[in-house]
Amino acid sequence: MLFIDTDPGVDDALAILMAHAHASGIAGLGIAAGNVGLHHTTANALKLVELLDAPTPVFPGAPQPLVRRAADAAFVHGADGFGDTGYLPARRVAHNEHAALALLRLSHAHAGELVVVALGPLTNLALALSLDPQLPRRVARLVVMGGAVTGQGNTSLAAEFNIGFDPEAAHIVFSRWPRFDLVDWELTLRHALDFERFDHWLAGDDARAAFFSAISRKARAFNRMQQRPGLLAADALAMAVALRPGLITRSDERAVTVELDGGLTRGATVVDWQRRSGAVANARIVMAVDQSGFEHLVAAALGALPG
Repeated sequence: MLFIDTDPGVDDALAILMAHAHASGIAGLGIAAGNVGLHHTTANALKLVELLDAPTPVFPGAPQPLVRRAADAAFVHGADGFGDTGYLPARRVAHNEHAALALLRLSHAHAGELVVVALGPLTNLALALSLDPQLPRRVARLVVMGGAVTGQGNTSLAAEFNIGFDPEAAHIVFSRWPRFDLVDWELTLRHALDFERFDHWLAGDDARAAFFSAISRKARAFNRMQQRPGLLAADALAMAVALRPGLITRSDERAVTVELDGGLTRGATVVDWQRRSGAVANARIVMAVDQSGFEHLVAAALGALPG
């Protein structure tokens, strides 16, 4: 059973499509501001579950970081987060329970079974932990998409977007959650999706492919303009790891902290690679995955392959 905390966002949308195609159950979507503001991320989540005709509840959460305001990623995802496609708003409505409270409630309802997949800034998760420090005991597994484990950031020199958007929230989660799986930006760079192959997946007549093709057009063009090795789908990669842990082919257990104060490094994920601190490892850093298995999950979620 999954609880997905997310800020849709184009790559979040792909991850959510994957979850609905492959997960045994989805308890809910917790929504935060991040890629764009909370109004848009909530509307995008509602549109996705309506497209899928899924009963998945949507829980709006934090509208801003805990401490300092941060810039969004509208220049990649579009002002509405979905490529400025002008889609008709969903008829679905969001639940009036805050995402952090929904997570706590669902962690009791599915104690020992819930897998939390954090695809956006960690604000909602930090709030939930602050309200109930015992939350990790009820969660089977936490998968975080965030960080740049050797400092090759995509927001600043050293910080990845999700962690850099709300470093204080990430610090709370990383320091209080005993062990989690970390899917970082640098892993995403090593597991790009071939542009031509991905375009072929989108060319089918499946409604999911058609919708994703429209909302991702701007993001795919940005990837090409940046001369990236292929489409970078960080949240989809994290979802693949959450859905199929067996896809992990190499990982390292290390202590990971978050820098809060550095003028050049605020939001950086600092990894104790040489085990100098004596701190207990809190993260299983995913270093490599089975690319063909990852791609199969993506293609099937778009209707291009059997599930």
